[in-house]
Amino acid sequence: MSWPILTLSIVLVVTSLVLALTVLLHKGRGGGMSDLFGGGMSTSLGGTSMAERNLDRLTIIVGLIWFATVLGLLALYRFTS
Repeated sequence: MSWPILTLSIVLVVTSLVLALTVLLHKGRGGGMSDLFGGGMSTSLGGTSMAERNLDRLTIIVGLIWFATVLGLLALYRFTS
């Protein structure tokens, strides 16, 4: 295994874990599994908080890094074999 593949594989594992954690930290929003277990009982009177917006941005950024890493690994495996 070459060092670029190993490096991208490590980045993929780390971003996968961070992406899973950031998705799980989001508040439940209507009609999903969170409503099934009572998550829909509470309503927020205000808009989204600053922390929620930052979490949204972080999730999008980590998701894009994860996607780019998958494409990079695909290219490396395809052209190095």
